[in-house]
Amino acid sequence: MRSKITFLLIYWFPPVILAGIIFILSSSTVPKASDIYWQDFIVKKIAHVIIYGILAVLIYRALIVGGTSKKKAVLMAFSLAAFYGATDEIHQYFIQGRESKLRDVVIDGIGASASLFFTTKVLPGLPKELVELGKRLEII
Repeated sequence: MRSKITFLLIYWFPPVILAGIIFILSSSTVPKASDIYWQDFIVKKIAHVIIYGILAVLIYRALIVGGTSKKKAVLMAFSLAAFYGATDEIHQYFIQGRESKLRDVVIDGIGASASLFFTTKVLPGLPKELVELGKRLEII
């Protein structure tokens, strides 16, 4: 068994750092990805899906390596990622040039749930090389 400090650094430091990066990014105005509204919208919402998907998987990984059952880890990882998405929208409410939208919380939750579904249901059934990668990353 790894020491508690090593465990925290290897497994909990990454999601905490990512949460910090999200906080920093949401503390400033976001440049346009495109002058065309719908393209700008799509790029930004895809970014929400990806970043909260990664956050959820990092939390899931820390939980399962820490001994939480996979089912409980999925529920907790989704809940924590979605909750952080909600608190981030509240934070953005107070930032000039930003807007706070319930829609973004839903999109964050979609990203978290999709990545957790992929990690727990799809990845184990993929070719052996990808399953081995998932095991090395300690998400399977």
